[in-house]
Amino acid sequence: MFLSAASGAADAFVFLCVGQVFAGVMTGNLVLLGASAAGAGEDGVALRVVTALAAYACGAASGALMAGRLGLRLRAMLLAETVLLGAAAALWGLDLVASYGDRLGLLALVSLAMGIQGRIRVTPTNYFTGTLTSLAGRAAVRELEPADVWVLGRLGAVVAGAALAAVAERWWSPGAALGAVVLAVGALVLEPAPGGGRRPGTGKPRPDRGNPAGAA
Repeated sequence: MFLSAASGAADAFVFLCVGQVFAGVMTGNLVLLGASAAGAGEDGVALRVVTALAAYACGAASGALMAGRLGLRLRAMLLAETVLLGAAAALWGLDLVASYGDRLGLLALVSLAMGIQGRIRVTPTNYFTGTLTSLAGRAAVRELEPADVWVLGRLGAVVAGAALAAVAERWWSPGAALGAVVLAVGALVLEPAPGGGRRPGTGKPRPDRGNPAGAA
């Protein structure tokens, strides 16, 4: 729940403050890239999208290496994400993002963090189209389970996290990136100590993971 809210806060911050792209929703970024290639959208959006895509891919690859070859626990991966989000929040809050290049660097930091988050849990916490599709399908055939309450909770958490970032941006712009940091810290605090939790990517996959058709 905390990670889902953190992804909503991070995406809202980047969209509102950095330049109408996403840090974690790569499907939306690909759509923006296609529209930009056809001459639509803001000037410079293509470069921002490519930056976000590249940084997210590097984050996901780094997360896979942490979980696999390096054998790091979830807490280490969460700590890496929190440090990246904290660095981005500090740069923004201290008004150190002055140029277009600075904004690209800030976008890369947040997207890198979201890429790592994407590898932390088998249950998706920063991409939700498959989650919503699977939930609607199970509801249609009356196969909802008690655990689907948590699925709805994650969807609501994304909205709440985005709203938190938007309110901060409106009323206190220097703190617009802090919501994602606080939520990531919350996830880090709640994560069991080493030896008390599962390795990332282990355990039975959720039915709403990835492609809903493949899951079905």
